[in-house]
Amino acid sequence: MDAKRDTISRINEKFNKMSKSHKKLATFVIDHYEQAAFMTAAKLGKAVGISEATVVRFAYALEYEGYPEFQEALAEWVKKKLNTVQSIGAKYGTSTQAELLTSVLSADIEKIEDTMEHIDVQSFEAAVDIILAAKHVYIIGIRSCKPLAQFLHFYLNMIRGDVYLLDSTSTSETFEQMLRINEKDAVIGISFPRYSMRTLKAMEMANDKNAKVITLTDTIHSPMCLYSACNLLARSDMVSIVDSLVAPLSLINALVVALCLRRPDEVKWSLESLEKAWDNYQVYLKDEINFIDEDMLNTPLQAQMGQRRRR
Repeated sequence: MDAKRDTISRINEKFNKMSKSHKKLATFVIDHYEQAAFMTAAKLGKAVGISEATVVRFAYALEYEGYPEFQEALAEWVKKKLNTVQSIGAKYGTSTQAELLTSVLSADIEKIEDTMEHIDVQSFEAAVDIILAAKHVYIIGIRSCKPLAQFLHFYLNMIRGDVYLLDSTSTSETFEQMLRINEKDAVIGISFPRYSMRTLKAMEMANDKNAKVITLTDTIHSPMCLYSACNLLARSDMVSIVDSLVAPLSLINALVVALCLRRPDEVKWSLESLEKAWDNYQVYLKDEINFIDEDMLNTPLQAQMGQRRRR
């Protein structure tokens, strides 16, 4: 294995083939890396409920020469994460606010362009087919990916019924919500570095139950691709202490539009029903809402886009 590969990357790459005890340890290290980096093998084993010898074997399994080298590598990775703010200062410290704005927006544009250039159209089309054919659709996204999952859930619910946003507060709750999942269902897992072990486990369970699994992640080498029927890849880099998820959100937008074009009647019904509910229950004041234009509802999306271009 490449010696430059960090500890977390090594864990993600080997996780699928690990023993039960090693998976338990790997999950703890990823979820509590700040603590694990400074724990002895004995303390780490006690925290997880396994023997010290198992912890040492875990280090060897990751191709380190022993636990001390594993601990040193993990501590170095943590140090780099904690020094991110300093690196931001080095990169942008002398920039004006205007220069900073231009730099970040330009970087996001580059990510979208790179995603467009490398997107697998067949996988995109397969994802549309899977979502429309599934009896139930489950969506999961953890931490910074949770807003992406919520955004996709909101619009999928407009297009079709039986769409569920999995509660990601704990692994056990996620599994409880997926208890009845089967081969007629689909699961969409969204995860970018640092990859979520809880999302990966949910996708593994879905795969074991023969459900169709779709992943939205950054590269084909992502551990999220281990259990997926099709992979939707979007570039995501850390601009600073936050993940840039502009390209993934743009890809989700494209997915929603493609689904709308396949189910125009359902979308029209959903929008009209919402409009009636808002009006009946005075959710919005009449001067605060742009009402749905009947002509727009009856005009194909392609024609609307053509009209906008001519303006």
